[in-house]
Amino acid sequence: MVVFRLCNSVPRIVKQVHMRPMSAAMSTDKTVIATDHGDKGVITLNRPKALNAINLDMVRQIYGHLKRWEDTKSAVIIKGVGDKSFCAGGDVRAVVEAGPTEESKAFFREEYTLNALIGNYKIPYIALIDGITMGGGVGLSVHGKYRVATERTMFAMPETQIGLFPDVGGSYFLPRLTGKLGLYLGLTGFRLKGEDVTKAGIATHYCNSDQLDKLEEALLSSSKDDIRQVLDKFNSCSSNEFVLAKDMDQINKHFDKAGVDDIFESLQGEENAWTQKTLQTLRKMSPRSLKVTHQQLLFGATLSLVDCLKMEYRMVVRFLEDSDFKEGVRALLIDKDQNPKWVPPQVEQVTENQVNFYFGPLPAGEELKLPEENVVKSKL
Repeated sequence: MVVFRLCNSVPRIVKQVHMRPMSAAMSTDKTVIATDHGDKGVITLNRPKALNAINLDMVRQIYGHLKRWEDTKSAVIIKGVGDKSFCAGGDVRAVVEAGPTEESKAFFREEYTLNALIGNYKIPYIALIDGITMGGGVGLSVHGKYRVATERTMFAMPETQIGLFPDVGGSYFLPRLTGKLGLYLGLTGFRLKGEDVTKAGIATHYCNSDQLDKLEEALLSSSKDDIRQVLDKFNSCSSNEFVLAKDMDQINKHFDKAGVDDIFESLQGEENAWTQKTLQTLRKMSPRSLKVTHQQLLFGATLSLVDCLKMEYRMVVRFLEDSDFKEGVRALLIDKDQNPKWVPPQVEQVTENQVNFYFGPLPAGEELKLPEENVVKSKL
């Protein structure tokens, strides 16, 4: 769950955003707009100046609408206002500044509960991931039945860059991608764009952004049984090669290791442009976050979505107590000196006991409680 500047061309706050037309009946001062369309429901994230980043109030609103519609609608569509972002995550600066308070814990606890609901939603859940889709935006989309990318989609899980880990069910969906692609994405924060989000297996369909309104109209007028057929009709993914296809042999070779130390050793043992660039990227990340993320995805590969989210809640509570999270946010978002002081500074200095700390049980009564019926099979 993260929203922050990834590069100079992707600002954290967008002052002017072109928005697709909205119904006059909608109130544009609401952060979450829920509209009824007969037997369908549409949820619109409405914080364009903040790249549709979600907060606790928005999580509660979305959860309430989904619960209300689950037994009364035949399908739900979720989208973001504007053409810049579906949802860029959440306000990690506010979370870090608040520290390990009940409100901070409540955000993650309720966000993960929402992720579990989406993962086991009884009716078709269709996410139109047009624009930036990171952190919390990934959690709002990737566990749903259908995810539609566009040429403007930019997907990333860049949490290790701010001393966190890929949460919102990252431990569930990342290990289930092809080969070691998920581990590579989780450790490096590599950005996938447009069609490549579909070719990676993260989105289920690809649609040009100028066809989104027509797609939505067709979905709203279709029957529940025809939704897949409508999505397939608008699917326009080309046969172009996946952006990482040429690198997959190296990704599978160097990232299929017992630990992060071994990954570094493997990369260092083969000098070429790709290994050197990958090492350069990894050295910018929090060493603790790298090792914790590796362990997280190793565990998550054999766990249900519910158990992954329960594990991640343990992890995030511990991260609020002691981690590089605060320092990473300081360096990237507050002081913006791009010079975080990681503790410890090298991956080989991160001990097994330090990693295990993040996976230990929470005190009695503090574990994340999720209904067991939310156990689901992979939709990826």
